[in-house]
Amino acid sequence: MKLVFAGTPEVAVPALDALIASGRHEVAAVVTRPDAPAGRGRRLVASPVAERAEEAGIEVLKPVRPRDEAFLARLREIAPDCCPVVAYGALLPKTALDVPARGWVNLHFSLLPAWRGAAPVQHAVMAGDEVTGASTFLIEEGLDSGPVYGVLTEEVRPTDTSGDLLTRLAFAGAGLLVATMDGIEDGTLHAVPQPAEGITLAPKITVEDAQVQWSAPALRVDRIVRGCTPAPGAWTLFRGERLKLVQAAPVLDRADLAPGELSAGKNNVYVGTGSHAVELLWVQPQGKKPMKAADWARGVRIVPGELLGL
Repeated sequence: MKLVFAGTPEVAVPALDALIASGRHEVAAVVTRPDAPAGRGRRLVASPVAERAEEAGIEVLKPVRPRDEAFLARLREIAPDCCPVVAYGALLPKTALDVPARGWVNLHFSLLPAWRGAAPVQHAVMAGDEVTGASTFLIEEGLDSGPVYGVLTEEVRPTDTSGDLLTRLAFAGAGLLVATMDGIEDGTLHAVPQPAEGITLAPKITVEDAQVQWSAPALRVDRIVRGCTPAPGAWTLFRGERLKLVQAAPVLDRADLAPGELSAGKNNVYVGTGSHAVELLWVQPQGKKPMKAADWARGVRIVPGELLGL
């Protein structure tokens, strides 16, 4: 089939690479978000998908809005059979959805209908799911509600951050997306409506969502830290300034600390929660680089009984 691939961040690059390498389908163009300011200089930088497409000599379309007439006209000129999508980052209007004969097919990183929305992997980790996966589905105007072509499952490991899990799903999902394109082309794959039960939503995780509440149980604190890593980053307050929590681990045999209470030894830093303690392993003070929690604690000279949080 002739394809137009839509995607923006690094997590979409493995799928683009897999489609290019398939040899069976032609990636005629790529649709991605416009260049965005990045770094200290805030200079405009192309998306990872745009950079990869340019390296491969593929036409790149960067509409400000997918409803822009110039973009729609070019899409109609290309006349794709199908448009595979991975983390594009903008809502597609019906005028765009109607262009490819076989529609837009999204690779979504959950087992639909679970975790519809922008942050399925983060929510799966934060909810303590033991198994998640990826789904390919035909995009409709509803939120991730279209019929499903295929799925794969992936175990959520006890120490997984959302970044770890998303990386594995991006590479496994790339194969699923190629297999979906193959099945659509040869007529062996047909989309099946999602069940009406089991729908959960996964809205974008905000900075406020990532603030750790030390009155919560240690397992909940652990899930928040892992689910918000690398973005937006779990955090708390220390002496009125934000402290990012890069890595932590529950300590099941210590329950002598009040919620938020710090205890620092030579090589360990513990914090009390609503249940047992959590050991801080890596932290990032405001305006500084990540560091071992024990090094941070020595530098700030924690006072006995001092608290994290409000």
